[in-house]
Amino acid sequence: QVQLVESGGGLVQAGGSLRLSCAASGRTFSIYAMGWFRQASGKEREFVAGVSRIGGSTYYGDSVKGRFTISRDNAKNTVYLQMNSLKPEDTAVYYCAADRSRRLTISPIQSAYDYWGQGTQITVSS
Repeated sequence: QVQLVESGGGLVQAGGSLRLSCAASGRTFSIYAMGWFRQASGKEREFVAGVSRIGGSTYYGDSVKGRFTISRDNAKNTVYLQMNSLKPEDTAVYYCAADRSRRLTISPIQSAYDYWGQGTQITVSS
């Protein structure tokens, strides 16, 4: 079992930056591919970014490419999401998730992830 705890959310003006962190419990963090998803009010949850187990590969949703960067520090059991050039449409609850399948690829599909954090709110004002 893995517990994920997100932090770093808050209110930011359009054009600003935030960095989210997701701390994982347990000693097997490095075997999980990790992902960030978000869900805006009244909308379905969507894939934002993913990073492979070792961190050598990343994958981004089209809406955040070039603005967001995902990274991980396996020594700290933490995955990060650096968000730059934020837009009002980035407003959502952001969730981190862990994929325990040991697949080498990064999945953008929610059902591929086995563990989820509680979410952290990001609000971008115009």
